[in-house]
Amino acid sequence: MFARCPTSTRVPMAPVTLNPALRDFWTTPARNRVLYGGRSSTKSWDAAGFAVFLASNYRVRFLCARQFQNKIAESVYTLLKMQILRFGLQNDFVITRDAIRHKRTGSEFLFYGLWRHIDEIKSLEDIDICWIEEAHGLTKEQWEILEPTLRNEASQFWIIFNPKLVTDFVYRKFVTGTPSTLIKGRIYGEVGDTIKRKINFDENPFLSETIKRVIEKKRLQDPDGFQNVYMGDPVEDDDQVIIKRSWITAAIDAHKKIGMGINGRKRIGFDVADDGKDKNAFVEAHGIVAIRLEEWKAGEDELLKSAARVHARARHTKADIDYDSIGIGAFAGSHFKALNEEHETGIEYFRFNAADAVVNKKKNIDPEDPKSPLNEDYYSNLKAQSWWEVGKRFLNTYNAVTKGMKFPDDELISISSELEHLDDLIDELSTPRKDIDKRGRVKVESKEDLAKREIASPNKADAFIMAYAPRPAAYRAGTVRLKL
Repeated sequence: MFARCPTSTRVPMAPVTLNPALRDFWTTPARNRVLYGGRSSTKSWDAAGFAVFLASNYRVRFLCARQFQNKIAESVYTLLKMQILRFGLQNDFVITRDAIRHKRTGSEFLFYGLWRHIDEIKSLEDIDICWIEEAHGLTKEQWEILEPTLRNEASQFWIIFNPKLVTDFVYRKFVTGTPSTLIKGRIYGEVGDTIKRKINFDENPFLSETIKRVIEKKRLQDPDGFQNVYMGDPVEDDDQVIIKRSWITAAIDAHKKIGMGINGRKRIGFDVADDGKDKNAFVEAHGIVAIRLEEWKAGEDELLKSAARVHARARHTKADIDYDSIGIGAFAGSHFKALNEEHETGIEYFRFNAADAVVNKKKNIDPEDPKSPLNEDYYSNLKAQSWWEVGKRFLNTYNAVTKGMKFPDDELISISSELEHLDDLIDELSTPRKDIDKRGRVKVESKEDLAKREIASPNKADAFIMAYAPRPAAYRAGTVRLKL
């Protein structure tokens, strides 16, 4: 398979702790190893352990890739480090800030993000294994570039993911599009070219009692979510959500796809943490393009510090600020006023109160259809209006990118592939479902209802929505214009 290295004195491995259920999966010859299923199933953990084993005994060059990776912490780098330490092999490896290399065998691990570096990856030489982690977002175009890149004899792809949508390319090609076969009584994919294996938590012998209770709670309270999250069953492009995942992924670097520059007014949406477990987040938009996302932990007594962080960014980029004014966020305006005075600047800042009345109450929700409902009759509050209007921009962008349809620039939206936490942002934007209030108006699924589905507060998505939300003059909190 790979060039075997001569034996040498090294720290003995700890007793094998990889999942025995996957032994045949790793040892059966195949070009493409597809490992998919729900959370807590040991997929990535096992892959890291087997990769460390191979690197310790053979000369192997790994390309570790994922869709979006703007820093090493977003890669499988940490998993590999943990397995190296568990096996007591830390003296055998050189671990730098962005690479891992075995001293004796010469094996090495390289880490790349597919979206930004696909052309660079195409020119890489001598790759033995390409490990694609969180591969649900792999595109047909990326695969057509990657597949011929691995030219070494017996080279392999490891394609590991939790299924998202039945329409995702990787699911259609490697799961539903790959014939099944039996190996020692288990169902696998076609051996020789592609071997596929579904594994879930119920085949994880190392699962803690705590996680078992979490999983059982999910099964009882949210059966549909349980099937997707823990049983690895993909879902249709959920018609219950406000913004579909397919619309969002089409908007990644949409400004480049349709030949638009980055220009226009700059806005920062600032979501303020409202409890001890919550996090602060801001999203910066330049015209239609979201160009920056930051998230950080801060206590309720550190609002001034968080406001100063956002204000500093606004000064640097000359952006406006739209901030969550509910709860402790209500005090952010006074901090921005003081910071304007302190720095002798005139940063404009605007309150965003999700429960407030809609903007442009008497306008039709569809300006081109005078028979469409009025905003005040259709939307429950400002939050609903903001999410739906951003959703319309995503749909327009999807149609512009995939169908070549034309729209005014301000009816489109784009997300830079260079954003940190991009995978998380996609998840958060495509999660909230539609709801209806007592008067029959649409609203956004509440944080309380999200919590019942065991979904954390979507801080990054809320910040994103605020960066694009409609803004009436009445919501302006006031500015101090001293020196611009």
